[in-house]
Amino acid sequence: MRTGVMTFEDCVIRPVRAEEWAAVKELRLTALRDPVADLAFLDTYEEAVGRPDSYWRERVANGARQFVAEAEDGNWVGTVAVLVEEAGTTDWAGMPVERRQGHLVGVYVAPAHRGSGLARALFDAALEWAWERELERVRLVVHAENARALGFYRKAGFVESGVTVPLADKPDERELEMVIGRPGSDR
Repeated sequence: MRTGVMTFEDCVIRPVRAEEWAAVKELRLTALRDPVADLAFLDTYEEAVGRPDSYWRERVANGARQFVAEAEDGNWVGTVAVLVEEAGTTDWAGMPVERRQGHLVGVYVAPAHRGSGLARALFDAALEWAWERELERVRLVVHAENARALGFYRKAGFVESGVTVPLADKPDERELEMVIGRPGSDR
């Protein structure tokens, strides 16, 4: 990927810059208004909209490597972020991290671009970035009832690891961990 930028149809896929925090905030709020947001995100629109600008600035400056799909008109129409999880730490759910790995979060594609291959192009950018950092594997967590996401993740090469993750606010519900190994390595 030339300097972290690639193209897909009428979009440029690129990393987010720190000064773009307001656009990150707006895209996240858009994603949280999606009809399946309750299955796709742990966050809610009400929680996110109430956060101060300092939260969004810090999220972009110190958080994950986030990629966006920017359309010709300048609108952002998709995103995915990669968190790097270090072995010996605990993840967001309090579970131990056993290997240096990436964790894909915040996956969103605007409805008009779904089914176009844009999500795959975003994943390709995120995975290429992860493999360049020699992460052992990349994982994601998905709600078992999010059939569209499950189907896409399987087509992208992710497989269920057998690990389930409890939801803090819904103790009777668990999400599925899916993983993909670095090319040429074991998962």
